[in-house]
This record gives sequence, structure tokens and C-alpha cells, in this order.
Amino acid sequence: MSVLQPGKSSFTREREREREREMRGIGGPLLCIGDLLSDVGECDGGDHYHHLKVDSPPPSPAPSPSTPSSSSLPSLNLNLQSSDLTKLFQEKYDHLNKALAGTDHSWTTLTLELCTALETASKLVHSTNSLVRLLLEKVEKLEGVVKRGDSAIAAAKAIHNSLTPGVGSVSSRNIEQPRL
Repeated sequence: MSVLQPGKSSFTREREREREREMRGIGGPLLCIGDLLSDVGECDGGDHYHHLKVDSPPPSPAPSPSTPSSSSLPSLNLNLQSSDLTKLFQEKYDHLNKALAGTDHSWTTLTLELCTALETASKLVHSTNSLVRLLLEKVEKLEGVVKRGDSAIAAAKAIHNSLTPGVGSVSSRNIEQPRL
């Protein structure tokens, strides 16, 4: 951060501020955790954590109405189970706390690893939500098919009963005739 110094013009101070803005997030010194978090927050979403990369599912194509089979479901290649993800996060968090309590500077790497674990959890939640949404659509379609099937069965029974009197309904033989 620039300090106002006597004798410097406002143009010079402005250039220094501009240089500081340009340097932010491109490998300048990390003075505190806030610098790291602002650097991470300004990243463009690229894979800066290739050493901790987790396979995420490819974006699923829109299901076509002509393909009702399960082949329209995207295949998942997630190697982490939710319990593994929780364990990974807890380990990274514990290591980070130990590093912050000590005097070494490994906390920067550990913070990035913790952020990566959180990113992985976010991807897993997003993937799960999209799969649940797709499953819900399939269940709604199946409910519609079942309702149409029930309606067709009810209509077939009604037609059958109207064509064959006495079957499936109370016949006149079973009702006692009043005696005169």
C-alpha cells in the first residue's frame, strides 16, 4: 500500500496505486491470510490445484424424449465418497490449524488444499443436485405413465362390465325379490 509522501505528485501516487492493483493476485508477497483469500477469490476458475484434482462428471446432455432408457443418465466417475470427503476436509483443517499455531509458512499451501477440498465438496453437491433433478423428472414421467395405465385399466374394466352384465357387479339373481 502506498504511503502519502511529501513531494510526490498526485500523478505519481496514482501510478503507484495502479501498479499495486496490477500486482494483486499475481504472485506478490502474502502478508496475511486476507491476501491469500483475495488472491483465491480473484482467480478465474482455472485449475490452480492440479495436484489435488478430483474427477468431476461431465456436463450431462439434455435427456431426449425418444430415449427413455437409463442411457441418458450421466455416468459418474467420482472417486470420493461423502465420508472420504469429510475425512479429507477434517485432515486439511487440522493440518492448517497446526500450521497456524506454529511458525512455519506451510499454512499457505494448506489453505489452498483446504479450499480445494471445499471446491470438491461444492462440485459433489452440484453433481448430486443435478442428478436428483434428473431423477425427479424421470419419476414424474413414470407417475404419469402409471396414472395413464390405471386409467386405461379402469376404462377396460368399465367396457368389459358393460358388455357382460352380471360380471363384476351385483347381479339381479343375488337380490331377493319382494314377495307379494
